[in-house]
Amino acid sequence: MKDDLYERIGQALRSLLGDSGDSGPVPEFTLDPPRQAEHGDFACNAAMMLAKRLGQKPRDIAVALIEALGDAGGLIERAEVAGPGFVNLWLGGGQWQSLLRDILATGERYGGSDDGKGERVQVEFVSANPTGPLSTGHGRQGVLGDCIARLLDFSGYEVTREYYFNNGGRQMRVLGQSVRARYLEALGLAAAPPASAFEEGASWPEAIEGLPVVFPADGYQGDYISEIAESLRVQHGEALVEEPAEGVFRERAEREIFGDIRATLDSIGIVFDVYSNENELYDGGKIEEVLADLRQSDLVYDEDEAVWLRATALGLDRDRVLVKRTGEPTYMTPDIAYHREKLRRGFARVIDVQGADHKDQFPFVLAGLQALGLDADRVELVMHQFVTITSGGQQVKQSTRRATFITIDELVEQIGADVFRFFMIERKAEGHLDFDLDLAKDRDWKKNPAYYVQYAHARTAGVERKAAEAGLVLSGPDGFDPARLELPEELDLVKKLGEFPELVARAARAREPHHVAYYLRELAGLWNPYLQDGKRHRVVSDDVELSRARLGLARAIRTVLANGLELLGISAPETM
Repeated sequence: MKDDLYERIGQALRSLLGDSGDSGPVPEFTLDPPRQAEHGDFACNAAMMLAKRLGQKPRDIAVALIEALGDAGGLIERAEVAGPGFVNLWLGGGQWQSLLRDILATGERYGGSDDGKGERVQVEFVSANPTGPLSTGHGRQGVLGDCIARLLDFSGYEVTREYYFNNGGRQMRVLGQSVRARYLEALGLAAAPPASAFEEGASWPEAIEGLPVVFPADGYQGDYISEIAESLRVQHGEALVEEPAEGVFRERAEREIFGDIRATLDSIGIVFDVYSNENELYDGGKIEEVLADLRQSDLVYDEDEAVWLRATALGLDRDRVLVKRTGEPTYMTPDIAYHREKLRRGFARVIDVQGADHKDQFPFVLAGLQALGLDADRVELVMHQFVTITSGGQQVKQSTRRATFITIDELVEQIGADVFRFFMIERKAEGHLDFDLDLAKDRDWKKNPAYYVQYAHARTAGVERKAAEAGLVLSGPDGFDPARLELPEELDLVKKLGEFPELVARAARAREPHHVAYYLRELAGLWNPYLQDGKRHRVVSDDVELSRARLGLARAIRTVLANGLELLGISAPETM
C-alpha cells in the first residue's frame, strides 16, 4: 500500500517536472507517518525537494502536487498542505483494513523481501577463544549476530554464519600451562599458590610446603581447568608428568572447552555454518603470504627487530607491529590474513560483530586489506558494548581469568533461552547493557518484557481456539470483511501491522535488530489491552460478520508476532 502510494506520488512529481520542461530524475522523498495522528496517515516532503529546481515556493508546489495526485486511484481520501510545504495524506476508507488480507495471504513471509537477492553476506560473531565458558558479553554478541543474520536471511540475502577463533599465541599457551599445573597438583607433585596470590598487586612464594609452584601467575583459575586436569589424571595417571604444556594439555583443553562452547550456543539457538581458526591460516601458509604481499606494497618496514605496518601512510594515527621481535606475529597479522580469505571467498559484504574492545584494532585490519589492494569497504564492524549483571540492586563482578563471572549456561538455567535472548537484544548494541537478573527471572507477564510479547501471541492463539470451538473458522484471506473493523483502536492495530515490513527492512540495513524487539513490545502494548477489554472488543459475538473481521485481525496479529519473534530467535508459544 505504501509502495503504491509512493509510486503514485513519483508519477505526479514527474508530471510537474515535465510541465516545467525539467526532464531530470524525480528526487528522493520521504513518506512517513507523522508524529501526531491527527496530521494524517502519512506526511510527504516531496514539494520541498523540488522548490529549488522549479523556482517556486514549496507550499505552492505542494498545492500543485495534491491536485496532480487526486485520489490516487482510491488510495487517498484527503490531502492538506502543512508547515513549510509538507503534504499530509489521509488514506481512503478501507485501505488500512484491506492490509489484513495481504498479511494473511503472505503468512510467514510477511515482512520479508528480496532486497538482497543474489548477494552473499558473511556474518562472523561470537568467535571466542576456547579458554573458558562463554560469558554474558559473548552471549550478547551471539544473539546480536544471530539476529542480524536472521534479518538478512528474511531480506533475501544468502547468509553464511561463521565462527573464527584464535587457537595460537600466548592465551593458548597459558591455557595449556594452567591445565598442566592443575594436573601436577592433582598428582601431589606441585602446589598452586593461594587464592590471595592472584589479587591485584599481591605476590606469592616460589614454593609451598616444599613443593614447586607451577601455576602461572596469569593462569585460568576456573573449576573447568581442574576438571580437565582431573580427566587427564584419571586417563593417564602419572604418564604425562614430563609432557610439555603445549602438547596434550593444551589440545585437551581446547577440544573440551570448544565442545562446551558449541553446546552452550546450541542451547540458545545459535548454529554456525562455518568454523575456522588461526592455526588453519598458519598451516595453509596464509600468514607468510600476507606478510610477503604487504612487503611488496612498500607499506611494511623493519624497525627494532620487529616488522611494522606503515598505517600512517593510510591515514591512521600510528603504525602497528605485524611481527614482534621474537618472530611471533601479533594478533593483527592473522586477522588481516583471515579477512583477506573472507573476501577471496566471494562475499559481497563481510560483517564483523565484535565487542567494544576490538574498536581500536579494526581500522588497522582495514588498513592491511587496503595495503593488499582489496576493497576494505566490503568489510563492516557492528560493535556492541559490555554487559553488566545486576541482582538485588548490586552489580555482579565479572572476571574471565578468575572465573568469577556468570556464564551463559548459568543464566539460561535460571531464566530460559527465550528470556535470555530477548534481554540481550532489546537494547541498542552501541549502548551499555544492564542485565536485570531479577526482572529476567520474574514470571509475571505484565512485568517481564519477553513474556509480555510471548503472552500476546499465546492469547491470540487462544482467541482462535475459542473461535474454532464456536464454529467460527476463516476460510482464507478473503473469508472476512475487514471494513467492519471501525473502532479507532482497531485501526491503530492495523496501522501498526502495516509498519512491520519497513521496520524489518530498516533493521536489516542498519544491522539493528533491537528495533524488532521495540516493535513487538509496541504491538503487544496495543493488543494486550484490546483483549483485556472483553466487553468492547469481544471477538466471538452474535454479530458473525464482526466476529469474522476481528478473527482476521487476530490472525494477522499472531502472524506478525510470530514472524517478529522468529527474527529474534524466540519461540512463539500458543499457551502460557
